[in-house]
Amino acid sequence: MNANIRKILFIIMTCIFSTISAAEIEPPSGIRHYEIGLAKNFNLTDIDGENFQLNSARGQWVFLHFWASWCGPCREEMPTLQVLADTFSDDTLKIVMVNTAEDEDTIFTFLSAINVDINSLLDVDGLVTEEWKPRGLPSTFLINPEGEVKYQAIGGRDWGKPVYINFIKQLVSN
Repeated sequence: MNANIRKILFIIMTCIFSTISAAEIEPPSGIRHYEIGLAKNFNLTDIDGENFQLNSARGQWVFLHFWASWCGPCREEMPTLQVLADTFSDDTLKIVMVNTAEDEDTIFTFLSAINVDINSLLDVDGLVTEEWKPRGLPSTFLINPEGEVKYQAIGGRDWGKPVYINFIKQLVSN
């Protein structure tokens, strides 16, 4: 077999095995496969007044999280989101928080009262939340680097637990 054919076979086998291993990553309890195609793009302003467009995060995994300060489970899990953000501070995971229909003062007061330093986008009129249709708050979508929604988590959880951290580490390293 000549060298060119061996190289081609090596590339094909590498692609096949990396696709299989990525597809075999099983989510932990509370996260489900949710493959609905390309993520719906949106443009929102954050609490600092900066615009953010979801499509700008292509090329990395995105943790898209819908929340509100009046939501009990959202309040409980918020400190664990800080643990997640601190764990992935190297830009391997883009954490995008979308607050649903609250004003900037409410969000800022809430986040500073619980000592969470994660910027949040403002969906003041609730239209982005309505477009994404989370089945409750909090809701999280995991979007792959190609911009495809792959997983969903409905309800609060302890994102700082090793089972969730390790799952996300597997995703971003694949």
